[in-house]
Amino acid sequence: MGDFARRGETVRVAGAGHSFNDSVLTRGTLISLDRMARVIDVDREARLVRVEAGATLGALCEAMDVHGLAFPNMGDINVQSIAGATATGTHGTGLAFSNLSSCLNSIELTLASGDVVEVSEESDREAWLAARVSLGALGIVSAVTIRAAPAFRLRAVETTAPLDHTLTNLDALNSRHDHFGFFTFPHSPLAMTKTWERTDAPARPASASSEWIHDELLTNYAYWAVCRLGRARRSWIPALNRISAAASGTTRYTDRSDRVYATPRRVPITEMEYAIPIGRAAEAVRAVRAIAEQHRHDVPCPLEVRFSAGDDALLAPSGGRETCWIAVHQFERIPWEPYFREVDELLTHEYDGRPHWGKRHFRTAADLQPHYPGWGTFQAVRARLDPAGTFTNAHVERVLGAVA
Repeated sequence: MGDFARRGETVRVAGAGHSFNDSVLTRGTLISLDRMARVIDVDREARLVRVEAGATLGALCEAMDVHGLAFPNMGDINVQSIAGATATGTHGTGLAFSNLSSCLNSIELTLASGDVVEVSEESDREAWLAARVSLGALGIVSAVTIRAAPAFRLRAVETTAPLDHTLTNLDALNSRHDHFGFFTFPHSPLAMTKTWERTDAPARPASASSEWIHDELLTNYAYWAVCRLGRARRSWIPALNRISAAASGTTRYTDRSDRVYATPRRVPITEMEYAIPIGRAAEAVRAVRAIAEQHRHDVPCPLEVRFSAGDDALLAPSGGRETCWIAVHQFERIPWEPYFREVDELLTHEYDGRPHWGKRHFRTAADLQPHYPGWGTFQAVRARLDPAGTFTNAHVERVLGAVA
């Protein structure tokens, strides 16, 4: 690695390639972690799992379950690498849980100098708070140690409810359920809610046929077909959205936690997501829906709304506050930028929003700095660990600036 720094070359690292933005694109050297995916060690009693950084979340769930362990919380996708998911602030839903990086116990970083350092809260607290959500700007994450939870099951109920009732009762829904979130289509009066409770009850998974109908036929193939129809007949989108929401129905099942959290996503969309203070969630959802319902945007895709605890990682979008996450999507080959820009401006300037680092947004370092109290500390750690700016590219320089 020292040769790259001496020659002034840049390096970026690719995980699973799930991010929607250009965070890994480079004119320098691109390193893949695909072959660094081993589980190195499992301490079942201490619930510590040492893994190489390229291991995917789905593979880690299978490996940990063998030892009676699990992630405390997850998002609804499990194809990301552990390094990429944590470095971008990936999260699930549930006010008792912060982002995925909060379950890390230590991070092994290979620096531009070639030195390998083990970063933890005990060894270097400032570097630890910077490295947990780092955008890959400090060094190459080559391994991590995960603080796992005992394996558990979730009882899932996925159903529809009036959107106005859902928004009016957000506090009660979040306090009543271990995990709560919802989707809502523009032009539909419904919210498609998901509530998940931790349970000691035996697993009662959906049958193979029911699972295929829900996860593949409805969630993917039928939704894909409706989006294609909406793209071809834009004036039909409001009616198609109302039909899609009303057809969602109700599903109940109990299963291993990771099998409940993660859902196959095959519809080709692009995405932007913002983190805002939870106290303004209802009004922000209504405001974003009002933008999505403008005919000039033609949006056949739902908003996704989730909630999380605050976090202490310096660049965590949920840093220091309970958070509502609002994600907007657009189907392939329908213009997404005007819609996303309008939502980006609204959530940034009206709702103190911070963008998800792995998804699309239009912010620059100058825009972002005022929203992050730990910005200066992160930049000091970055200058210390990567003084030559080896781990940068055009995207990193746009959102973090050049190394001081």
